[in-house]
Amino acid sequence: MLVNMNEVLRPAKANKYAVGLFNAVNLELARGIINAAESTRSPVIMGTAEVLLPYGPLEEVSYYLLPMAKKASVPVVVHLDHGLSYDTCIKALELGFSSIMYDCSTDSYEENVRKVKEMADIAHSYGATIEGELGHVGDNEGSAEGSSHLADPSKFFTDPKLAKDFVDKTGVDALAIAVGNAHGAYKLPPKLDFERIRTIAKTVDVPLVLHGGSGLTDNDFKKAIQEGISKVNIFTDINVAAVEAEFKKFSSMDKGLIDLIPAAVEAVKQESMKKMELFSSTGKADSRINTETDMEYLTRLVAAEVAKYLNK
Repeated sequence: MLVNMNEVLRPAKANKYAVGLFNAVNLELARGIINAAESTRSPVIMGTAEVLLPYGPLEEVSYYLLPMAKKASVPVVVHLDHGLSYDTCIKALELGFSSIMYDCSTDSYEENVRKVKEMADIAHSYGATIEGELGHVGDNEGSAEGSSHLADPSKFFTDPKLAKDFVDKTGVDALAIAVGNAHGAYKLPPKLDFERIRTIAKTVDVPLVLHGGSGLTDNDFKKAIQEGISKVNIFTDINVAAVEAEFKKFSSMDKGLIDLIPAAVEAVKQESMKKMELFSSTGKADSRINTETDMEYLTRLVAAEVAKYLNK
């Protein structure tokens, strides 16, 4: 079933587990992710990011993500991760994505607040949820997000004192924080600032998001979730797992693409299941948000339908 982030992250925050976001730039990735979620009865967030659009254009990705989410027997959020431009975020909402992230983290604080608040109002009118980022999550060399490796990432860590102000002023439904994490594969073991996570979690009332999850240790994940992380973004691990499975299957040139597809799907499923079990989201597919939040969501849906009617 297609849902927005509030419906899966608020129960996660209340019950100290996390929901994984897995990017799916093609059908094999999407099939593996959905299979994993249904097998473990886990809620899941599935989507793409603006930097991944060269590998799967937004509209084309929506052709399979949205129908698969609606058909799934578990809650599935279809999310645009790291939307970098106003136009891309609007397009995702128009296509039917149930959640977006508007990443203005490299702007000044004032611009970040202004732009994200404007987009939050728009997203909520569609019945969709929005994630913002405060501080800046860097990129490991060779990551899909870019190559702007930060020599001293601590300079860009999220300031707990600003976190509440940012959430209150923008109206975001989830907050991505920078605490020593980075996108892509880590060359050296990362050192997460768990105390910072704990402090921010006590300061704001929205779920916290950890980007750059691929490559962290199991203990890193468990402790980060214990301290207040409710959403973890994963891409590198499932991306690499699919390729490794295809290489093993491609033993000679008499193989065709259809020989490789099942291997990729199964590899993505297995890797996604590992993460779901690690995040303790297994068996949580039937968790419900409280009545107050249900009413808020229904109100947004009605407002979105009225807006569509008035714009005809």
